Amino acid sequence: MSEPRWLDETQLDAWKRLVAVVELLPGVLDAQLQRDADLSHFEYYVLAMLSEAPGRTLRMTHLASATNATLPRLSHVVARLERRGLVERLPCPEDRRATNAHLTDDGWKKVVATAPGHVATVRDHVVDALTDEQVAQLDDIASAILERVDPDDRMGFRRR
Repeated sequence: MSEPRWLDETQLDAWKRLVAVVELLPGVLDAQLQRDADLSHFEYYVLAMLSEAPGRTLRMTHLASATNATLPRLSHVVARLERRGLVERLPCPEDRRATNAHLTDDGWKKVVATAPGHVATVRDHVVDALTDEQVAQLDDIASAILERVDPDDRMGFRRR
């Protein structure tokens, strides 16, 4: 067995800072969304993905991939959103074995009302902390990492 390729001090520091961001940022986003919209970040993300889809509708399997969720987790969250009148599940017209998630009019209104506060939080904690050059670098860095962690582009965010 070969010797591990240990991280040097600079690499280790960068890695620890990335882990800290990955751990802390979800809590910041969740806190704002819970306070302002009574939504978790994941619930908002589901609504946002539906809001951007043609006809505000996606197959549950596609929505699961786009949000990196298992079907059982997504089904549980969609059920909660259904009870609130924000999403509805419908049979897929192209494949009766599949189920679509559709953003309701109330769901659309929720996204429209919630987006400004969410964007302000993203700006305050991420975008405005960086120069334009750093934002471009962040995009490059995230793209390079996504090449490795999402090689099949399940989430649909790799560069074309």
